[in-house]
Amino acid sequence: MHPEDIKKALGSGLLSFPVTHFDASGAFARESYQAHVEWLSGFDAPVLFAAGGTGEFFSLTPSEVPEIVRAAKEAAGSTAIVSGCGYGTEVAVEIARGAEKAGADGVLLLPHYLIDAPQEGLYAHVKRVCQSVGIGVMVYNRDNSVILPDVLARLCDECPNLIGFKDGTGDIGLVRQVTAKMGDRLMYLGGMPTAELFAEAYLGAGFTTYSSAVFNFVPALAVEFYRALRAGERATCERLLNEFFYPFMAIRNRGKGYAVSAIKAGVRLQGFAAGRVRSPLCDLSREEENMLDALIAPYRRVKAA
Repeated sequence: MHPEDIKKALGSGLLSFPVTHFDASGAFARESYQAHVEWLSGFDAPVLFAAGGTGEFFSLTPSEVPEIVRAAKEAAGSTAIVSGCGYGTEVAVEIARGAEKAGADGVLLLPHYLIDAPQEGLYAHVKRVCQSVGIGVMVYNRDNSVILPDVLARLCDECPNLIGFKDGTGDIGLVRQVTAKMGDRLMYLGGMPTAELFAEAYLGAGFTTYSSAVFNFVPALAVEFYRALRAGERATCERLLNEFFYPFMAIRNRGKGYAVSAIKAGVRLQGFAAGRVRSPLCDLSREEENMLDALIAPYRRVKAA
């Protein structure tokens, strides 16, 4: 995809990050992963992110990322695929190029590893990744990688394929400054854990879409919430928040890393052999998984005959 085409696709609807499936030995489980991606592609998500944060990018080797991207592309039909990318600059460049060769329609540049960096360092990092590929690139503002508006503007001036900005800081003042300064130069994507909890605030700040982690296992519900949000149906949003999203948040908040582990548990409960999370994450306890099972019972997947 041309960078402008993936930018348009990203802004056209709800987005999600499929979990990465592993077998009993911890290796990538291609067949199960593709079955899951194929199922998700039947719902209204114009773009899926392979090997992203919910896909445990932080636990993958650089050589695994292109394999996962390739599997997603084969299974997704007409749904566009964006690849996760990250770590230090040279590793990020290697991953971005590998993902492009594997057929990715774009890359999401996750925060670099471990250490804080000055704005000039972040500028050089993002610019190098953008210039290493021809596909569209999105930056992910969170944790130790928060690019300020003036630096983001410089990057947009020098990197035509920088097409998106994802925010996971929760700093509405900062994101509103970004959207006011950059206008329609970028596509804006909400990226807080369980993004539906923050979707109304981000919509008011100029973000038209977000990545839904729960789309992994209750896609119809995720789409229903997104449509109600965009239609201004506040009563529907509040009902779904109270019926599902706040109870899910309570489960998610019971352990560190559960923003990923609880999603993977939901995928397993929907009948996909997604496997366990890789360390350093831990899976939900049996009690917690039973709580999640009861929560998603009304949204159980109808399995093909």
